[in-house]
Amino acid sequence: MAMSDDGKLPRILVVDDSRMVRASIVKHIRGRFEVREEPDGEAGWEALLVDPGIELVLTDIGMPRLDGYGLLERIRASKVSRVRELPVVIISGDEDESARERALALGANGFIPKGSGSVELLATLSSLVRLAKTQSELERSRAALAQQSAVDPDSGLVTPAYLEHRGTQAVAEARRRQSDIGAMVVGVDQYDELVGRYGDHVAQLVLRKLGKLITGRIRAEDTLSQHATAQFALLSPGIDRVSSCAFALRVRSSVEKLLMAYRDERIRVTLSIGVANAVADGRQAVSELLALAAERAAHARAAGGNRVFGAAGEVDAAEIERELARQPGLDAVLRQVRAGAREEVVRQLPGVIAALMPLLELIESQYQVGLPLARLQAIQDKGGDDHDDGEATRTSV
Repeated sequence: MAMSDDGKLPRILVVDDSRMVRASIVKHIRGRFEVREEPDGEAGWEALLVDPGIELVLTDIGMPRLDGYGLLERIRASKVSRVRELPVVIISGDEDESARERALALGANGFIPKGSGSVELLATLSSLVRLAKTQSELERSRAALAQQSAVDPDSGLVTPAYLEHRGTQAVAEARRRQSDIGAMVVGVDQYDELVGRYGDHVAQLVLRKLGKLITGRIRAEDTLSQHATAQFALLSPGIDRVSSCAFALRVRSSVEKLLMAYRDERIRVTLSIGVANAVADGRQAVSELLALAAERAAHARAAGGNRVFGAAGEVDAAEIERELARQPGLDAVLRQVRAGAREEVVRQLPGVIAALMPLLELIESQYQVGLPLARLQAIQDKGGDDHDDGEATRTSV
């Protein structure tokens, strides 16, 4: 067996309640592998949690405290990817086909009868360790490529490194223009429950769905990334504190009403959102803004979830509406446009047209550019239609 780059032999965990069996296995593989021995499944499990150097598990089935099947189930259900992806080989004196089938069904990578010779044992262990090393190298290469790419292949969003790069540019531009920049960290409240009930695959599908939902509500100049396992980060140039909070409240409300279907299950999630702004919070570095927003998102979740937190604690929707209403009419509409509040702006368009009509008529009379004044007047006279946004949105995972 080839040594690793640091000159060490691959480390194998051997779990068997018989000291004689463990000694026999060590004799067969000495010089090819480094061995750690444990007398039962519970001790083996504890060794896996504290020893990151273990590259393969070789375990018996019948043992006290925790048998080989139980150990295998724990390994495959672990939330720690290093443990969950370890190769596991069952070595047992029970040569019944049902024992082999059960072991393989639980995720074992191999099944060796205890009467097998050293050739079969060494061949199985060597091939599995090599395969695990190859997969690990591929994963590292993939991670390196992801760091160089602007888009994360898993989430479909920009990478955290690209978010930092874009954010640094946005902060520099905001300084030149003496404008603001908003940061938002969005956490999924029920992510651990999703993983526990449906598994990683469905939880990742839910995250993709939420990423698409948020992406559909932001502007071209905004940048969205998956900030952590169950978090998104958003940077919005030109957005002040009030507009940032208003947008965060809309995202929270939209997701609260979202009903996702998976097979026959109905899945609902809520968000805890933290908001920070360069001007209001006195932060200029992107990392500082995101760290502050992440801290506030954690406070929102600790307060029960399904909340938006800013500098003064939980953001009050009524207060944000009052602050928006106190601003000049056209200026408020432009702020809503920049904040991505399309539905609110559409409802106000007849009034906006009425306010702008004298200016549009002057432009047309001066330059004859063909502005559709008659059509705009008809829209103004007709007024806008109210839309009920109270129903839950349904979608499939």
